[in-house]
Amino acid sequence: MTAFTREEITVGGVRTVYLTAGKGEPLLFLHGGGTFHGFEFAKPWAEHFRVLLPYHPGFGESDDDPGLSSMQDYVMHYIELLDQLGLDKVNLVGFSLGGWLAASFATQHTRRIRKLVLVAPAGLRVKEAPTADLFRIPGEQVPAMLVHNFDVIKPHLPTGFDVDFTVDRFREITTVARVAWERSHDPKLPRWLHRVTVPTMLVYGEQDRIVPAAQGPHWAKLIPGATVRTFPEAGHLVLDEKPEAVKAVQQFLQ
Repeated sequence: MTAFTREEITVGGVRTVYLTAGKGEPLLFLHGGGTFHGFEFAKPWAEHFRVLLPYHPGFGESDDDPGLSSMQDYVMHYIELLDQLGLDKVNLVGFSLGGWLAASFATQHTRRIRKLVLVAPAGLRVKEAPTADLFRIPGEQVPAMLVHNFDVIKPHLPTGFDVDFTVDRFREITTVARVAWERSHDPKLPRWLHRVTVPTMLVYGEQDRIVPAAQGPHWAKLIPGATVRTFPEAGHLVLDEKPEAVKAVQQFLQ
């Protein structure tokens, strides 16, 4: 299977690292609030698309930029990244925090998107199926909440205290807090989702304890023509847990 190549680009003065593989139509994947579990799930997509997996500023190997303090700042970061890479239109896949980012991007720049996939996206407030408040959950409890099958995430976790792992997680959750500390949703997003006029699919694990799958129909009501796919015996990291979900994304984009 295709290996990822590591690339660097400076966007708005911020060194941004991205992984890339494959050829064909570009597929831009926007990751969630943690990167420790990697991107192995995305390798099959590289057989059909030119896959681009950037680390947001403040995550992974990209540099920090405390000046990026809102979802709109990150939207602008990715507009600049696409412009610098010469990509006029992409297939856009966003997961969790990255799903919120992808949805915000799509409300403003639909013409830059061919098709949109939102995987367990944050960003909406759904009273009857609320998003978990990660800032209230002890850090050591979070990994088990991300998956239905703990064996999927276990290889990515340290066996004992690992200072580098701890520092990296603190850095990333601090970056998330700059955007989502006040609230893990955008109260104005529902008003503008009707502007997303490209084919859109929402993907959830049925056992998601972070962003419940019951939120899917609420998104689908707001985005014209959107469809919802759920996968049993899968949690928040549905792409890591279910190859069928990865394949469903690929088939939808093709």
